Amino acid sequence: MAAKWIEVLTGPLEQKKQYRQATARIAALPAPYRDAAKAIGRYVMYYSGTTDGDTLTTMIGDHADLWERAAVDGTPVREIVGDDPVGFAEEFAAAYAGAHWIDKERARLTKAIDAAVEGTTVEGTEAEE
Repeated sequence: MAAKWIEVLTGPLEQKKQYRQATARIAALPAPYRDAAKAIGRYVMYYSGTTDGDTLTTMIGDHADLWERAAVDGTPVREIVGDDPVGFAEEFAAAYAGAHWIDKERARLTKAIDAAVEGTTVEGTEAEE
């Protein structure tokens, strides 16, 4: 019973468990792979803006898989990310479609512009001062 209330407030506990497992896998990697994976993972979390738990869990798991495979194969970090680590991270994040935090604001903006054109007002579109 308590677990259901917690999940209502914080999201599915299974997703949190999977996230923790993936981050532990990354932490267990040897130095060059661990450091690169943590840096790319941090950037991807900020860049992607993903709010969908299933998409985020899949992305983090795939990220851990990528770096584990590279470590096992001995693939150099630069061979994975290339000369543009930002481009690599952004392409990686783009492969995972899902709900993003900005989606709500895009819908709000569209609704506000439609209302402005029609001469009506929409609550919640004013900028906070």
